[in-house]
Amino acid sequence: MPLIIRHPALLLSLLAAVSALCVIAPAGAQEGVPVTVADVERMAILQQVPLTGTVTAQRSSRLSAATSGLVQSLLVDAGSRVEAGDVLLELDPELAALQLDSAEARARQAGNALQDAKRRLKEAQELIPQRSIAESLVRDIESEVQQDQAAREQAVAEAAYQRAVLARHTLRAPFAGVVSAKLTDLGEWVTPGQAVLDLVATDAVRMDFPVAEDYLEAIRQGGQVHYSLSTAPQMRYVGQVETAVPVTDPGARTFLLRVLPGEDSPMLKPGMSVSAVLQMPTGREGLVVPRDATLRYPDGRTVVWTIQRGGDGATVTENLVQIGLQFDGKVEIRSGLSGGEQVVLEGNEALQIGQSVTVRRASPSAGGR
Repeated sequence: MPLIIRHPALLLSLLAAVSALCVIAPAGAQEGVPVTVADVERMAILQQVPLTGTVTAQRSSRLSAATSGLVQSLLVDAGSRVEAGDVLLELDPELAALQLDSAEARARQAGNALQDAKRRLKEAQELIPQRSIAESLVRDIESEVQQDQAAREQAVAEAAYQRAVLARHTLRAPFAGVVSAKLTDLGEWVTPGQAVLDLVATDAVRMDFPVAEDYLEAIRQGGQVHYSLSTAPQMRYVGQVETAVPVTDPGARTFLLRVLPGEDSPMLKPGMSVSAVLQMPTGREGLVVPRDATLRYPDGRTVVWTIQRGGDGATVTENLVQIGLQFDGKVEIRSGLSGGEQVVLEGNEALQIGQSVTVRRASPSAGGR
């Protein structure tokens, strides 16, 4: 049954309401989907090489005693932290002390003999003007003084040697660090060259990475390497190339890359696992976009949405692209873009060609997830 409006005032009110809706609806329809955009850039293309390595100490020593002896005291254990000069181990010093006493007694005896010879030489020389002594006898005493002088020097040197041997019955830390292994114990007989303790310095560390020999020529000393720790893989730090050891492993065809940690690096301990990214220059420039601007589909296509501006405002269009290398959160675009476009970073998952959008600029750090 048709609706019949008999009151003109009510009819005018309904017409006004319909007109207002007609005005509002187009305005709402023109408001586009909000998207975040960034500019296509032209820059030097870098190649990223992922690396996995280990934190190592710059100083690591396998300590041994400088003389033979019986371990009398062991003042550290595995895990002990020591300072340079701290006593680590002592050998039984009894025999060495007796040998030192004997050597010092011989040195004193030689000194007394020298003094006596010098006294007799002085007396003989005083008798020469009076012709009360033969010159040959004086020369014999002079020779005796020289022999006693040499004997005393030899005895003094022997005493110094025995004193040094006694001092070497005490093993001291050559540098500050942590004892990583205890290789002997009380009562054992040790000899020079036999390892008794492993000492690792923890105040100066570096990172060692095996790198394929193909990249040796491109690595330069002082170059930057971005690394992260397995304990906090989301955090990235910058290290500096210390050296590339150009001695390859014949089996793996790799060489050793050593990297020093940056000033902002967290505490590194020898043995920790570390991941890094080595950036190698390719010698060419190209177009790049933030990684978030690219969409990959199961059929193998990769597309980038770009902004088109016209009289009706900003719209989007889909661009089929061919990508190249990826580095620093950016992707190389080898074909599909000409440069100068604005690409969509956020809000590009469900766009349609020609769809109206509301554009906002990305922050400088956006696009590198």
